Amino acid sequence: MPHSPSPVSFGEALKYWLKLGFISFGGPAGQISMMHQELVERRRWISEHRFLHALNYCMVLPGPEAQQLATYIGWLMHGVKGDLAAGALFVLPSLFILIALTWVYLAFGHIPAVAGMLYGIKPAVTAIVVFAAWRIASRALKNGALWAIAVAAFVAIFAFDVPFPAVVLAAGLIGHLGGRLTPDKFRIGGGHGASDKHFGPAILDDDTPTPPHARFSWGQLAVFVMTGLVLWGGVMGLLASSGNGTLAQMGGFFTKAALVTFGGAYAVLPYVYQGGVERYQRLTGLQMIDGLALGETTPGPLIMVVAFVGFVGGWTKELFGEDALFWAGAAGAATATFFTFLPSFLFILVGGPLVEKTHGDLKFTAPLTGITAAVVGVILNLAVFFAYHVLWPTGFAGSFDWPSLLTGLAAAAALFRYQAGIMPVIAACGAAGLASRLFL
Repeated sequence: MPHSPSPVSFGEALKYWLKLGFISFGGPAGQISMMHQELVERRRWISEHRFLHALNYCMVLPGPEAQQLATYIGWLMHGVKGDLAAGALFVLPSLFILIALTWVYLAFGHIPAVAGMLYGIKPAVTAIVVFAAWRIASRALKNGALWAIAVAAFVAIFAFDVPFPAVVLAAGLIGHLGGRLTPDKFRIGGGHGASDKHFGPAILDDDTPTPPHARFSWGQLAVFVMTGLVLWGGVMGLLASSGNGTLAQMGGFFTKAALVTFGGAYAVLPYVYQGGVERYQRLTGLQMIDGLALGETTPGPLIMVVAFVGFVGGWTKELFGEDALFWAGAAGAATATFFTFLPSFLFILVGGPLVEKTHGDLKFTAPLTGITAAVVGVILNLAVFFAYHVLWPTGFAGSFDWPSLLTGLAAAAALFRYQAGIMPVIAACGAAGLASRLFL
């Protein structure tokens, strides 16, 4: 029988969280699988049951569940400093990489080689979004009632331009009422329940007592809530008093995005599109597609596309003058990232002790079932929007882009039929686009 692993120092854990920040490709499913293999199976820092217990809680929260799971495990092992280290290192490498890539995109995107790669990647991104909608639908839409919610959400946004938060609230209300009237139709089918797997003794095993720092107390809860409010208000105050209203406006917008985006990264994209493209006009629809492509090719949570949106917004608004475009973009990216992820740290510090009071499976709620169903329709609307801009780049009155259609169909076949990874699909489509621009 395997021996019990030795306690892990904060320094050793810090090395792992830093490494994870640079290798966490593959979206939330790949990132969660990566953490499971490393922390549950190989290093045995945490048992299977406690890992899934934490994951269930993170999946109930708005925001990126993989980053929140890393934050939760870091907090459970080493308290507040573990929370901050695991959560921040999951995000910071991606932020710096995206700042560099977005600068290259804005400064050199007109160069034929760069333009060619982006030309091939755009239809691939459209296929990836359709694939994401299909994966969520196959897991979450278990009956006609949930399909009806998904269709209604699609129609609400596509035909009537209903704001994303309103769709979320309506779906949550329908789920709440449906859970009372027909509970069997609103049981979560895609959650992570209990598992009978066991990989040997773990540092945080099933019967390991909750560490002192993870035990609930009203005083601790009040301190964390007040600290979060002071941090949020302090940074917002600094931005507002700086005389640059754009950054303060970004802070408020991305705070809302962090609090209403149930359903993962693809659910946040329609909301960010509505705000960044339609309401504030900080970037174009095609730039939004390019941003998602860059987000897919970097480590970290896909929701880091907000850094791209913030960078482009700061750059186009010339926040610090036309001679400091890079620093304006970097300030926008940092602002978007701070306000998007601040709630994730607080959700763990505030809610974690309540979750640790019981090691049974955390049950999803009927409102969340309704919201998850609506997210399918919202993501499908995003795919339709992307397809329109890719296939008719100058509008319906212009010509149809047949090469983009063929590239998109090839990408869809690779994803649906051959279960290819997202990174190889993007690389292949980017190479095809580059070849078409250079040699055709």
